[in-house]
Amino acid sequence: MTKTIILIPSRLSATRLPNKPLLKINNLSIVNHVYQKAKSTGIGEVYVATGDKEIFQEVIENGGNCILTEKEHLTGTDRIFEAYQKLNLNNIDYIINLQGDEPMINVEDVKNLNNKAINIKSEIATLACKIKDEKFLENRNIVKVTTDEDLSKDNTSKAKSFSREVLFNNQENIYHHIGIYMYKISILQKFVNLKQTQNEISQNLEQLRAMENNITIDVILANSSPIGIDTNEDYLEIKKLMEYKS
Repeated sequence: MTKTIILIPSRLSATRLPNKPLLKINNLSIVNHVYQKAKSTGIGEVYVATGDKEIFQEVIENGGNCILTEKEHLTGTDRIFEAYQKLNLNNIDYIINLQGDEPMINVEDVKNLNNKAINIKSEIATLACKIKDEKFLENRNIVKVTTDEDLSKDNTSKAKSFSREVLFNNQENIYHHIGIYMYKISILQKFVNLKQTQNEISQNLEQLRAMENNITIDVILANSSPIGIDTNEDYLEIKKLMEYKS
């Protein structure tokens, strides 16, 4: 039976919103909201990976699993690989890298990612949703993915490209990329040992490193796009939404 674990990289040093993971919504920190969502998928064991003792304490005190890593890492992917090595777990086939600042992530989308990636034996799999507002195409903060084929509930596709820009003469099969990844263990190990590419650095998109080294990324359709928390305005908006729903 294929075995997946979920790792959630988290750090305090976000420049636009310091101490973001520890901010509270309904008396629970953002990082613990994400942890609970990950647990509720039932996919497998869940761990927060952090270089900050404050986050470690916050997760442990709320009954969660957390592992301390080096404080500084180039990317969240490097952090989860260190965490995986330190955990020293046996018979793990895949790792899901779940963003630690998206407390409204759709649990069913994460479960669907896991099921489909296992079925098609993905090297790397990720999520994307349909773009409902053309303004998203012009927004550099929203990453776009172009796929070989149209995505649907039953149809996955290989990624052709990822970009913050859009070539407006070609808008076929362009989707809003959701930054959740599922890595085959052997591919994750290969990926973190590759040098960063110029495109990755200039676009600040580490998935370009994979594509430029002939690693295939499968794209799976998500039902909804989670709202990430990058600014205080984002935090207040999500706080209001989540407190209203409760």
